[in-house]
Amino acid sequence: MAHATFELFYWPTIQGRGEFVRLALEEAGAAYVDVARTPAGMRRMMKLVAGGGDSMTPFAPPFLRHGDVVIAQTANILAYLGPLLRLVPRDAKGRAEVLQVQLTIADLVAEAHDTHHPIAVDLYYEDQKQPAKARAAAFVRARIPKYLGWLESLLAGSGGDYLVGSRISYADTSALQVVRGLSYAFPNAMARLRPRIRRLLALADRVEARPRIAAYLASARRLPFNDEGIFRHYPELDAAAGARRARRG
Repeated sequence: MAHATFELFYWPTIQGRGEFVRLALEEAGAAYVDVARTPAGMRRMMKLVAGGGDSMTPFAPPFLRHGDVVIAQTANILAYLGPLLRLVPRDAKGRAEVLQVQLTIADLVAEAHDTHHPIAVDLYYEDQKQPAKARAAAFVRARIPKYLGWLESLLAGSGGDYLVGSRISYADTSALQVVRGLSYAFPNAMARLRPRIRRLLALADRVEARPRIAAYLASARRLPFNDEGIFRHYPELDAAAGARRARRG
């Protein structure tokens, strides 16, 4: 099974949470199929979600099939892939550290999503604009600096060029996605924060320049950020966050 092709199941038109898995697979040069982008792929994906109700039935995409194993939840998928793709340290402590970073990034991603859907995911953004402005202002003011400041401190103490030691891990590819996603969604806020996260920005540049990642980012496989995914650029949310800060200052 170690040599089986990985099958990634995720929505075909957005980066979303599936992109964290794609970046790890691309960095490792792993053979994988983005199933929902293939003919009848969406039907296959939804059939697996419908499932039989056993413990391996995924709640929602993304999920990964590898041989007879089906794994859901982004951090869980990456924890499974890490040893197979050599994107984690060999020791248990190092693996736990990488997973801890990934789980914290998952919290950040959830909060980023909630800036444009603060009330309910089944309502359109246009139905919750005013709460979204308040949520975005708080997210930019307090939460982005706290999360990215924590990643910055990990880099300062890692003893290497990466978040956990001297070798790249899936935490680093995920950090790249977060930095680029937040920069797309909140360009003004991220511009203000740049002097405080120089190590993290350098890490993102370093990961982005790695040959396989660079080739992927330049390919048609990499979907552009858009306003249907997690990281959405609504100018009024970026502007609202800046205006709130100005009033306080």
